Amino acid sequence: MKANISIVFACLFSLMNLAAQEGEEKAREKALNASQDLTYEANDELVENDFVSAEAKYRRAISKSDSNAVAPYNLGNSYYNRESFGEAFGRYKMAGERTVEKPKKHKAFHNMGNVFMKKKEYAKAVEAYKNALRNNPEDEETRYNLALAKKMMEQDKQNQSQDDNEDQKDQKDQKENEDQQSQGGDDEDQEEQQDKEEEKQGDDKQEEQNKKDEGNDQKDQDQKEQEQPKPRPNQLSEQQIKNLLEAMQNEEKKVQEKMEAKKVKGPRIKNEKDW
Repeated sequence: MKANISIVFACLFSLMNLAAQEGEEKAREKALNASQDLTYEANDELVENDFVSAEAKYRRAISKSDSNAVAPYNLGNSYYNRESFGEAFGRYKMAGERTVEKPKKHKAFHNMGNVFMKKKEYAKAVEAYKNALRNNPEDEETRYNLALAKKMMEQDKQNQSQDDNEDQKDQKDQKENEDQQSQGGDDEDQEEQQDKEEEKQGDDKQEEQNKKDEGNDQKDQDQKEQEQPKPRPNQLSEQQIKNLLEAMQNEEKKVQEKMEAKKVKGPRIKNEKDW
């Protein structure tokens, strides 16, 4: 008897859970229908360029059902067209998370990649396009955008490297200028001190040169005095020698004259015998 009662309670509990689940499903379906109706209305108002009203209805549609991926996706497109890229990305991300259908995921990731391209975040755009292709490998537009994002990413890296080099060069030049300016004051003091030292050295050199010139003058005077001929002790002077030579020449002349006179007056010499 107790076993039968337990079975009855189990059956009743199961029926109650089933009824609750059916009620929840009906509620979710009802909420989804209401959310979709609001989405349609928002779409119409967006066509009429009434963005404010359309935005409000998209938001209401999003809040009514978390199964509605179309509302955040369409709202994301509205933000994207108005260049509100941050808001657009958030709605695309929400749309991708809400759907399990690959075509819808593909569109959400594709548009997220477009947002990153607009923001020049090329590395993130590459990843978004890759996720889009995982959900639809046949889409040529996504493939083209992926190739473009890769190219822009590489170019951005090169530009960044060049900018870094220029920044380093600017910092180096700035540091050198600061060092030169800092050294400029020290150089002025050093230059002034150096001028004083050079002036003092110049005075010292001039004084030394003056002393040297005086010594050279005295040396030259002494050398001139030494070079002048002086009579040596117990020796004849040049003039005395000259006078003596003239006297000797006069005496020799007189002797020759006497000899010539004797030849004229002397005896005749006999001829020698011939052979």
